[in-house]
This record gives sequence, structure tokens and C-alpha cells, in this order.
Amino acid sequence: MAALEEEFTLSAVPLGAGPDGLLGVEQCDKTDQFLITDSGRTVILYKVSDQKPLGSWSVKQGQVITCPAVCNFQTGEYIVVHDSKVLRLWTNEDVNLDKVFKATLSAEVYRIHSIPGTEPLVLFKEGAVRGLEALLAEPQQKIETVISDEEVIKWTKFFMVFRHPALIFITEKHGNYFAYVQKFNSSVLSKYTLLLGQEEKFVIQSFTASLDRKFISLLSLSSDGCIYETLIPIHPSDPEKNQQPRVVRSLLLKTVVSGNARNALSVLDQDHVAVLGPPLPASKECLSIWNTKFQTLQVSKELPQGTSGQLWYYGEHLFMLHGKILTVIPYKCEMSSLAGALGKLKHGQDSGTQTMPHFVNWETSQGYGLGSKDSEPSKRILRRRTIEPSVQPEVPASQQLLSTIKEDSEKHIEIELRKFLATKRAPDFHTVIGDIAIGLLGRCKTEPSFYPRNSLMQLIQMHVLSYSLCPGLMEVALEKTDVQMLQLCLQQFPDIPEAVTCACLKMFLSIGDDNLQEIDVNMESVSDYSDAVQDEKMEEQMGILQNGFNPEEDNCDNCDKELSKKPQKTIEETTSCPVIPKRAALLNAVLHSAYSESFLLPHLKDIPAQHITLFLQYLYFLYLKCNENATMTLPGIHPPTLNQIMDWICLLLDANFTVVVMIPEAKSLLLSLYKFVKSQICICSELNKIEVSFRELKKLNQEKNNRELYSIEVLELF
Repeated sequence: MAALEEEFTLSAVPLGAGPDGLLGVEQCDKTDQFLITDSGRTVILYKVSDQKPLGSWSVKQGQVITCPAVCNFQTGEYIVVHDSKVLRLWTNEDVNLDKVFKATLSAEVYRIHSIPGTEPLVLFKEGAVRGLEALLAEPQQKIETVISDEEVIKWTKFFMVFRHPALIFITEKHGNYFAYVQKFNSSVLSKYTLLLGQEEKFVIQSFTASLDRKFISLLSLSSDGCIYETLIPIHPSDPEKNQQPRVVRSLLLKTVVSGNARNALSVLDQDHVAVLGPPLPASKECLSIWNTKFQTLQVSKELPQGTSGQLWYYGEHLFMLHGKILTVIPYKCEMSSLAGALGKLKHGQDSGTQTMPHFVNWETSQGYGLGSKDSEPSKRILRRRTIEPSVQPEVPASQQLLSTIKEDSEKHIEIELRKFLATKRAPDFHTVIGDIAIGLLGRCKTEPSFYPRNSLMQLIQMHVLSYSLCPGLMEVALEKTDVQMLQLCLQQFPDIPEAVTCACLKMFLSIGDDNLQEIDVNMESVSDYSDAVQDEKMEEQMGILQNGFNPEEDNCDNCDKELSKKPQKTIEETTSCPVIPKRAALLNAVLHSAYSESFLLPHLKDIPAQHITLFLQYLYFLYLKCNENATMTLPGIHPPTLNQIMDWICLLLDANFTVVVMIPEAKSLLLSLYKFVKSQICICSELNKIEVSFRELKKLNQEKNNRELYSIEVLELF
């Protein structure tokens, strides 16, 4: 369980916080003392237990502090940077910052980091890092550029990894995020691309991180209100040539806050996170603590005066601006357990009873009354286990993961899978991924309630799977009506059987609009046609030809008479999209899939006639949109091509023409298709005549030029 204690005010006087809040709250070398840097000119030293300031320092009028002040834990001095390049050092005895040590640097500083056990580090805006001592020895030294143009640092944190300092910072460029890990014991800088997955349209609002054995656990709070986790290896593998390592982030907690406000996130321990933000769009801001292990809300506290969307934590204290007042809220988090997460943990013990620890040390288990009979065998087993690992070969990580899949929960499997995917890839990586997918699907068949959707989505997003590597994956997705996974498979698998493609098409056409609205679908292949629809209606009313086609022109005798009776209905059917955008995105995935016509046609005959008519209407709509542009293409990212649209129209008509003809709803559509094709035939015929005319003119021009030419022939006599 977690608890928030009564808050208290650290500063009764409103701080000079700007629209983005304070610059920072940093710990000092003395316990219970913190440096508060406002967004203007002042640095204040506070003692939390006494709730009073111990000192205050300000830069001159016209100067602006540009990064939080920190404490040098090795010397006890304070460090701050103003106007991006001017570095100041001072102590508690100094009164005026204008008279303390000053160093003007050659590049702009983003942040100074200082933690116990090592010297402070200076991170520049261009991504370079310097130790403070080396920088003070030569302030005007050249600072190299590490990040690319237009790349901006968004967040950074300093760690001690096995007694060696390491720095991680996140950058953003055009909506893409990158992670840099700088290790100073080996001077190695590693860069990773953060793959955002299906939620990439959301903006990341806050980052936080913690160490987890061989990984940096990077947590991000997005504007959709969800928390995502990315595992970044501390010891990176050697990347392949010309290839930048990529790390995938996965969903950790869903919709913990509203995405309409500025929110903040902090890691309290390995199982608890603190989140600052309103739980609902119209509600007041709250501070809440969540258990990530059991996906439960532990405690929440309302903040009626609002916050700046900033949250700092040190020890067992959370710092934030409540209104304009700096507020401290003490908290406590107990060891995570199922009983504690469910609120059923007994806190009181009967007097005289001995308390059993949460984790039993088997070497000293006799002291807790576990029985003297088993003490000696347990010791012998323990000694044997400590010797045998040096002789037995190490079990491969993939085999350990397969064993985990057979027994553990979906959440634990997902965590272990993320760790496995973050390690170095073996040469047979694609086959290993296939084995993991088959292991997951095998358990799905034996346990109907087991459906590790997040793990399967992670495997598909690795871009190494195919249908032949995991034949049962799409069948399970069809059974679960998981259209998002089916769309992803259609986009990535090159060897999907025609029967499975048709099964996906049936599901995409039959699922209701209300159900589709609640499902996340990749919409990159769909563009907004609202403007194009209005332009087309105006052009049709004015009788303007579009690539030779005019719906009101008499190109067909009997068909035109039928169409002239209901002109408005025909125009509306052809100029408005017959399906909602999410269904259009799913149908586009089918259009992009590979197929063999002879194998596909028999399965198309099994689709209901009304669904065939709907699909034909959508294809005809896309065809009209293609004809609006001179390039004969659709807008958007990876839209269907004209050839794909025409091929599927022919396939549907070949497989179902007799059935479609009998449906009254399809009559006007077939007439429109016939009229459109006939008009195109007329245009092609006229273009052929023009081509012949140009060919004849070219011949006449060549003959005329030949008459004006002459040649000189040289004869050599021997």
C-alpha cells in the first residue's frame, strides 16, 4: 500500500514561477536542505524540516538564470548558469552573486547534473558533456555538436551505474524521439530510436527513469493519459553497420490522467509511480500513486488550486507548486504484494507473536521455526546448487523465456519479453521470435482465457515475423475479433493465404460502426476527402470534364436514361465515402495484401452480397478520387494504388457478378460503373487517334529534315 501524509508549505511567499513553473528543485550535500531555482533571477536554499529559507541569491537586473542551480557534493559549493553561457560558483558565506567566481563558456548549457559520489557534469544544448573540473580549467574550449540539426533535448537524468556515472538524455526532432546514453567509464555514447508504435500521434509530456539491473527503465507519460515503458540496455550490443538501434515502448498503465492538461510523472520505487494531473478532462488536478505491478491506484489527493505540471521527489518527499506556493507532501510506499494492492494486508499483529518476514532466507530458515528435520537436507541442496552452475552450461535466454510463457501471467510474460527484445540479437533472431510466437499461441489454444495481446503485438512490430513462421497467429486474432492485430499482420506479412485474407475482409465488412469507433486502427492510409467532395460536387454541377468523364454526358443510350431519372441519388452515392474512416483503413490493408487471382476468386464467392456491394461502392469511390488528380493517385501515406483498386473491382465482379446483378441496391452502382468504363473507352479511342496523328506528323517532319541533309563520303584508294 501507499499513503500520502499531510502536506505542508515550504515557501509561504509566492515564488517567481513563470508560465512553465520553476526551473528546478535540487538536493544539497546536507540532509534536509534543497536548492529552489525560480524561472527568473533567484536561487533559494530551504531546510524542509524547519520550513524556512537559509539563504537567497539573485543575479543582476537584466540577467536570467537558464538552468537549475545544483550543489557540488565534493566541495559543498553551489553552481548555476545564467544567460545560457555564464557559470557561477559560490558558497553559503557569499552574499552577492555578481562578486563570486565566474566563467564564460563557449557554448550554451542545457543542464548541470550533480549527484553524490562523482563530480558534476555539464550537458550542453548540442549534446556534448563535460566534467566540471575540465571545463573550469579551460572554459573556452571547443564544444562539439553531438545531436543533429533541429534536434532538441527534452529531458535528462544522471545515474550511478555500478559506481560509474552514466547520463541519459532524450531528444525530439519532427515528432521522433531519440535516447542517448553516455557512459563515462568507457566514454561510450549510444543512441537509440524510440519506436512509439500505434500511439505515435500523441505527444510525450513527461519522462522519468530508474535502473533495473541491466536496463534503464524509461517511463513516459503521453498526451493520451497513458504511461509507457521502454527498456534501454546499459551495456549496448554492437549495432549492425549503417543501422541505428531501436527500442520499442509498451503500455504500462492505461489512462491514468486526462490528456488535456500538463501532467508529470515520477518513479518512487520499482513498483510505484507518482502521477500529477487531473483524472478526468473537467476535474481538478490530483496527485496519485499507482502500483505498476498490479495496475492499481493506491492513493490520490486533490489539488484544488492547480499546479504547474511539475513534480520532484527526494527521499520520501514530493515537491510541487500548488498554485504559486511551493508545497511538500511526504509519502510512504510499502513493499508491493498482492494483499497490499488489494487492501487486505494486515498491519496489526497480536502481541507475543513472532512476525514472519516477507522473504525467507533459506540459509537461516531454522531460526524461524521451519523445522529442524529439513535443515540439513536444505543445506546440502544449497551447497550442491552453488557448485553445479560452474559446470552446467547456461540456459539460453530464449529457452528461459519459453519456460516463462508456459507458466507465468500475461503481465510477467510481457515484462520478460521486453527485456529479451532489448538484448543483443542473435543470427537466428527471426526463428527465435517465431518460436516465441508459437509458444504463446500454443498456450492460447490450451487456455482459452489466455490472450497475451500486448506480447504478440510486440513480436509483430519487430518486422521479422511472417505467416509461415506463426501460422496460428491470424486465426487467433480472427477468433478474438482483434482487427488492429489483423491490420498489422496484413501490412507486414508477405505470405498470407488467400483464404485468411478473405476471412479478414469478411470481418472488416461485417463489424459494426459502433464497435469500430472503440478500436485503435492505423489511419495513415486514409486521408480526409471532405474538401475533395465539395470540389467534385461543384465541378459536376458546372459540367466540367474530369479525365474525360462527365456523369451528365450521354455516352450510353439505355443506361443514361436510367441514370437521368435519379441524378441526385447517383451523385451522392459516388461523391461521399460509403464507409467510416476506420473501416476504410482496414479495407486499404486488404487492398495492399499480396494474392494469386486463381486462389482468391473461390473465396470471394463466400462473402455476402450486401458486403460485396459495400466494398464495390468503396472501390468506386476511390477510383473517382484517383481520377480527380492528374497523377491518378490518392492523398495520404501509403494509399491504395489505381492498379490495386481496378484489380479488386474486376475480382469482385468476376466472382459475384450474377449475385450482384440480382440485388436492387447494386443496380445504380453497376450502371455507374458501366457508364464510367464506356466513357473511358471513348477517351482511349480518341487518344489512340491522336497518337496515330502525331506519329504521321513525326514521319513527315523526319522526311523534310532528311531532304535538307547532305553527306560526304570519303573513298580510300590503295
